[in-house]
Amino acid sequence: MDSERASALPPHVLIFPLPIQGPVKCMLKLAELFCINGLKVTFLNSQHIQRCLSSCTNTESYFQRYPNFRFETVPDGLPEDNPRTVNEFFEMLDSMKAVGVPLFREMVTSGPYGPNSENPITCIVADGAFCFAVDIAKQIGVPLLYFDTMSPCCVWTYLCLPKLIEAGEVPFKGDNLDEIVVNAPGKEGFLRRRDLPGFYRTKDLNDPNIQSVLKENRNLPLSQGLILNTFEELDASILSEMSKVCPKIYAVGPLHTHVKTRLRTGTTSNSILKEDRSCIPWLDMQPLKSVLFVSIGSLAVMTKEQLMEIWYGLVNSGTRFLWVRRPGSVVGLDKEFEISMDFSQATKERGYIVSWAPQEEVLAHPAIGGFLTHSGWNSTLESIVEGKPMICWPYYVDQQVNSRYVGEFWKLGLDMKDICDRVKVEGMIKELMELKKDEFCRRANHLANIAKASVHEGGSSYKNLDQLIQDIKSMTFSTLQG
Repeated sequence: MDSERASALPPHVLIFPLPIQGPVKCMLKLAELFCINGLKVTFLNSQHIQRCLSSCTNTESYFQRYPNFRFETVPDGLPEDNPRTVNEFFEMLDSMKAVGVPLFREMVTSGPYGPNSENPITCIVADGAFCFAVDIAKQIGVPLLYFDTMSPCCVWTYLCLPKLIEAGEVPFKGDNLDEIVVNAPGKEGFLRRRDLPGFYRTKDLNDPNIQSVLKENRNLPLSQGLILNTFEELDASILSEMSKVCPKIYAVGPLHTHVKTRLRTGTTSNSILKEDRSCIPWLDMQPLKSVLFVSIGSLAVMTKEQLMEIWYGLVNSGTRFLWVRRPGSVVGLDKEFEISMDFSQATKERGYIVSWAPQEEVLAHPAIGGFLTHSGWNSTLESIVEGKPMICWPYYVDQQVNSRYVGEFWKLGLDMKDICDRVKVEGMIKELMELKKDEFCRRANHLANIAKASVHEGGSSYKNLDQLIQDIKSMTFSTLQG
């Protein structure tokens, strides 16, 4: 395609998320913001994710309102009955790279979105884990923006990993997980070993998680920018440190709130699991801020023993609760969780269990007073926006870091990492929902107001999104003309 004709076309962004719930959810929000602002978007999902969206939501029909948007798919190479929980993450990633990535490369080089096609892409936005995107973007001569959908505080621990290895802090010497981490600038005296991503506890530097992080670190500076789902006021100190080693940073979150603000209306669910909305009428009948919402997200798993400890802690606390128990979330539990008649009667009026919930709507509900969460970044941001204090029970990747920040930096809740004891669970629920309820709510409401202000006109995230869109247009123009 000649440069004169290409420059007359709108910028065409291809967005390629990691094929799991969290990244897909927030990247779809970014895609919608791009569409609202006149960019053309192709959203590349795995076939499995697309089938889930199609069967569980109206996402496909919802996005038909944007003529400048389309879905494309590639296979992830796994059989459909693969559970695709966090335990299969590296199997999924390797399979995706082997089967899906070659098709993606063909699609944007010689295929329908290649440089010589009628519909060339002019920018790639790829998940931070997709190191292959650097070579593909270079091959077709378009700018690459990485989108790390995890928390900035975790991304920074990734970027600090080479220094931690060089200083001998990783692998850990000894078993004291409460030892303070020294070689993480900006976090001195704050992070303990147990607050780093869980795979940092390995004794083997050839661990695939460690090697994946080191490879991400090498590729990040080769992109034209880094998109983060946060707002400057929340992560100012981390963003300042990251700016010393990263390309241009765009803090444009919280994305789910940003979309609603720009549309001035609601949006659609992007859940890949079927939501049970029966919990909303139940919440409508509960007193103000009386219910604890319990969910460990779309990927995390627990043992039957951990399930029982959390259950007894909930029951013994006397607190009302809405519990999401996702199918497949309990290892070795093939049938429905059975409880004794005594406990069933005791919780009949104050407890409600669903297989999946419309989480944003639940957290916004006035009956919700707190959130027992796995500390995934989407969940953490959604809780912050709605001013709901948290009990954090992290499972993997960024969740250990997030829970430390929730408990000790932002002071928005309690960190329960590495603990699953019914007495502790009961005590923390009572502390959050009764003893320190007003104190936690004041801090949570204050930060919620700041989060909402950031996505309104003149706010930090609002301005950063405008800058991102302008930069995509100018990078596209210069690339095509060059």
